[in-house]
Amino acid sequence: METQKENKEPSRFTRCEMLFGADFSKIQNSKIIILGVGGVGSYALDCLYRSGVFDITIVDFDTFDITNQNRQIGSEAVGEVKVLRLKELYPNIKAINQKIDIDWVKNSNLDNYDLVLDAIDDIKPKVELIKKYHKKLISSGGSAKKIDPTKIEYISLWKTTNDPFLRKIRTMLKKDRFTKEFKVIFSSEVPKIVEKGSFNAVTGAFGLTMCSIAIEKIVKNKEYKSI
Repeated sequence: METQKENKEPSRFTRCEMLFGADFSKIQNSKIIILGVGGVGSYALDCLYRSGVFDITIVDFDTFDITNQNRQIGSEAVGEVKVLRLKELYPNIKAINQKIDIDWVKNSNLDNYDLVLDAIDDIKPKVELIKKYHKKLISSGGSAKKIDPTKIEYISLWKTTNDPFLRKIRTMLKKDRFTKEFKVIFSSEVPKIVEKGSFNAVTGAFGLTMCSIAIEKIVKNKEYKSI
């Protein structure tokens, strides 16, 4: 695939081609699955879709309710199945309406995907995902209860702080004797409340960070084919 030229007709990806040059074909040829398409996953989906990733699969089992409307793309469709509504908004993606529990993770085979994006908030399946797919997994910590997106980092799970959710993940992994290095997206900000309040500036930024990390990994990976 040729890079952007002055005499080439502009397209929806013109600005991406200008930025990534020859590496843009790697982005187009990548295969990514997103687990969970709520406040974090839906923004990761939007970013990947707009950045030129053609082969995207999303997995979720939930339906939209009115409280999702402060942070989730597609949530105006209250009562509709999330993955089906998002497939309408993002044609050509693959949608799987499936609960991501520990049994699904144990029985899954995601080896055909270049990257697995984990935006779920259930502890046991997340632990299983890390153990099984840590080499290709991009995982999100807790994005709720916080208001400052500038505190978001991508660092070692073992060095995270101020995140009770990730603390439980670490504890369970240690019990399972998983001590390998693994990075996560997390916010060092101290939670503002105990309840599950959320702010789109943070949850959305988590999803955009997840997309950015995915694109960076694709571009840097020499094994991705370039047409």
